[in-house]
Amino acid sequence: MQSQPGTIPRPCLFLDRDGVINRNAPRGEYILSWHQIEILPNIISWIRLFRAAGFLVIVVTNQRGVSLGLHSEADLEALHEQLAATLAAAEAPLDAIFYCPHGLDSCQCRKPAPGMIEEACRRFSIDLSRSLLIGDSNLDAQLAANCQLPFVRVNEGSIVSLLQPLPITGTA
Repeated sequence: MQSQPGTIPRPCLFLDRDGVINRNAPRGEYILSWHQIEILPNIISWIRLFRAAGFLVIVVTNQRGVSLGLHSEADLEALHEQLAATLAAAEAPLDAIFYCPHGLDSCQCRKPAPGMIEEACRRFSIDLSRSLLIGDSNLDAQLAANCQLPFVRVNEGSIVSLLQPLPITGTA
């Protein structure tokens, strides 16, 4: 995953959406509209802190509800626009939101596949060696491992654990 030529690569804070920025929907349900969004404690401070340290802040989120027909991609994008505007108004702006609207095992962008992070690297000048991912699930942890990123696991806005990326081994 290469950064854009001619620009100085920046570190990036990659964030999952549900369970990290906003409270998860009950098991088996989906966040389908803005009134279901409940911003979790600490996330605004975390975004501000990483932005002050020069990090890009990018959301990477699976949104299977689109492929299941529970809401449209336009509705999802409107929800994301409102989320981004709310965070920006709190002085915690996002640089981008990448989402996978596809069903299970149907693409290379659905976490834990690295497609969303690869796309972010194509669009932004990102130094993955200085970046990290905050998530709340095993899929997020596997995505971090697949991209050689440190991973911070959170639960309800509190840090649970930190995993370093797996070392790359090669043959001599």
